[in-house]
Amino acid sequence: MAPSDDAGDTATDGRLAERLGHRFTRPELLGQALSHRSWCSEHGGRASNERLEYLGDAVLGLIVAEYTFRVHPELSDGMLSKVRASVVNAHVLAEVAVELGIAEHLRLGKGEDASGGRTKVSILADTMEAVIGAVYLDAGLDTTRELVLSMLVTRITAAVGEPGESDHKSRLQEEAVRLGLGVPRYDLEGFGPDHARRYLATVYVAGQRLGTGEGRSKKDAEQVAAQAACGSLEAERGGGNA
Repeated sequence: MAPSDDAGDTATDGRLAERLGHRFTRPELLGQALSHRSWCSEHGGRASNERLEYLGDAVLGLIVAEYTFRVHPELSDGMLSKVRASVVNAHVLAEVAVELGIAEHLRLGKGEDASGGRTKVSILADTMEAVIGAVYLDAGLDTTRELVLSMLVTRITAAVGEPGESDHKSRLQEEAVRLGLGVPRYDLEGFGPDHARRYLATVYVAGQRLGTGEGRSKKDAEQVAAQAACGSLEAERGGGNA
């Protein structure tokens, strides 16, 4: 069910705050974090969650990097980067958003809502980052660190145990070559303003489009696309098409 059109619907937002385990002293921050630009354009140009998303992304990366650096001194800088990439990405953040039930609280424009915006990985992930940014502004780094680690520490631990899983491009190439399908090819498209540039990657294997991915950098987009393509290859093998 879609939330109220009122950005100050504190009752609805309060239920999400309870699941987050944080009582906002400035509840309007959570309201903004849940407000997609499509909704804002229909409601007098109210502030969207894009700036909070930008902040939340930076805070999230710092918390994960700091925790992994401190708890796992045995990891090289390259492995630290792989672990961070395996948990700070759109698919993982969207999973966390689903676990928290964020979709039902999203404020989306009518068109975006009708086109399935509540299930889009990019929207869920961006909103999750915006919520993290809102918590940071409301309560500071320590509280935000506690929240982030409560959601991601098990995923960080799993990534440390299997760090290679985060390098989806290498995994896809190895599998495609092993199957005699050749080297994957990536097409990239940039969109959005310079200060919030995003990229859409499409990966082709043996001429077949196997996956797409979106990210803030070309590398991130390609990794997400490769992860989707790996899943497609596995599904085809499971169906006896390999």
